[in-house]
Amino acid sequence: MRNPRLTCPLPLQAWALLICVPEPILAESCFVPSRPFLPSDSQAARDYADIIRRDFEDYIQDIQSYFRCLDSERARAFEEAREVSEDYGRFLQLVGD
Repeated sequence: MRNPRLTCPLPLQAWALLICVPEPILAESCFVPSRPFLPSDSQAARDYADIIRRDFEDYIQDIQSYFRCLDSERARAFEEAREVSEDYGRFLQLVGD
């Protein structure tokens, strides 16, 4: 006779684990944009001025998005820390500490 726990497919086990987790456990990922390249050769800078200009403008937009992401993640982390602190206080009351 087979052990049903050993024949249970892994995705089902993973699904059961995810159901037990009350909140998302992963934080938002904020990706730092790459600095735009600025050639030291003035002729190359003139030759590729449109591309370089676009790279700088894209960087400025991306860094602003990055800052917004960091602000959002910081606020989320502070809220989570507050909730965990409250949970810990309840735990200490339960165990009598």
